Amino acid sequence: MVKLTEIYAIFCKMGLFTFGGGYAMLPILKSEVVDKRKWISEEELLNYYSIGQCTPGIIAVNASSFIGYKLRGISGMLCATAAVITPSLIIIMAIAAMLQKYMGNQYLQWAFGGIRVSVVALIICTVIDLWRKGVKNKRDYLVFFGASALLWLFNLSAISVVVLAAAGALIPNFGGKKS
Repeated sequence: MVKLTEIYAIFCKMGLFTFGGGYAMLPILKSEVVDKRKWISEEELLNYYSIGQCTPGIIAVNASSFIGYKLRGISGMLCATAAVITPSLIIIMAIAAMLQKYMGNQYLQWAFGGIRVSVVALIICTVIDLWRKGVKNKRDYLVFFGASALLWLFNLSAISVVVLAAAGALIPNFGGKKS
């Protein structure tokens, strides 16, 4: 049986040295848990990654949780999950502490102002791309404008709007192509 300390050490190392998100972690996971330790098969790893993409949350954390669960049940899952996020938490806390100290710095404020504007541009580009891919017929327009009205005019929660939009998608597509 794999020790929890070993699970923690391996997943913490992966969390520390993997930059670029869940897909960047795949080769390291394969090397560490499939090739070196033979904890799982390559097929299992790909299955965990596939499931990790379909479930809420970060792919790398989801895949790590599944592997930890396979190795040691709930305690293995908690251990692997905690280990893979520990480096990120430490780095984020260190950056947050430094930001608190230097938030009064005019150059830092200007930098954050530029970052905010660029994030708005990224969001707008994403919305336009999603619009082009998602709104194709009369029913889609109806659902889009209905959801927008519920959010902006009636201040309904996003969760409620998503549930209502899913229900709205069941409206027959009048006059347009079937989706």
